[in-house]
Amino acid sequence: MSYQQFAYLYDELMRDAPYGEWVKFVKEMLVKYNINEAPHLLDLACGTGELSVRFAKEGFQVTGVDFSEDMLAVAQAKAESQGERIPFFQQNMRDLEGQGQFDVIGIFCDSLNYLETEEEVIDTFSSVFQHLRSGGLFFFDVHSIYKLSHGFMNQTFALNEEQISYIWNSFPGELPDSVEHELSFFVLDERTDKYDRYDELHFQRTYTVQQYSTWLLESGFDILEICADFAPSPPQSNSERIFFVVRKTEK
Repeated sequence: MSYQQFAYLYDELMRDAPYGEWVKFVKEMLVKYNINEAPHLLDLACGTGELSVRFAKEGFQVTGVDFSEDMLAVAQAKAESQGERIPFFQQNMRDLEGQGQFDVIGIFCDSLNYLETEEEVIDTFSSVFQHLRSGGLFFFDVHSIYKLSHGFMNQTFALNEEQISYIWNSFPGELPDSVEHELSFFVLDERTDKYDRYDELHFQRTYTVQQYSTWLLESGFDILEICADFAPSPPQSNSERIFFVVRKTEK
């Protein structure tokens, strides 16, 4: 299956995602930490641009970056259809080039969990640091170890609707604290009135809060807040999504 096909399926898969909560969370943090009202935001791993467009509608100056050219094509079309002018670039978030400096950089929707190795995470933090202005904020959220082990491992999820259905199986990955998602989509082709099947395999890996914190500090960031599940309180043993808010402060 091409990424262009999967982009359509991805939006269907994520249609109930709490995108508004991400936008609200970021806006509240920007007020708290005195970032200007129309910050320049870099949306890394922006995918089909759903959050990019939402931030743009809130007055942010948005730039989107993703590794998939076809995902970006969908994102560009989405932005244009909603009257938003957003520059999108195909780059690896581990090795950003020529993007200048930003007030805010975000890696949302657990996109960081798709990096397979510790080195990739560290390289990404370093890349973000280089493209964040002094005093700028970096946001990211990740699945907790609890979420991977209790919410995904050996679980099956399913959707059965007229236009699209899927079966989603999750099982332990080979690396520590990792999970593999095996997805089979069945999409109605209205021309033939038959269903086409598409198969996808996705990998996610996470680390402890302490490990992420160590890498952030080693990269030069100051950690402002670590919270969970869109709430201002610290992570608990059963928290599922961990949020990090950090700042680049020149030493």
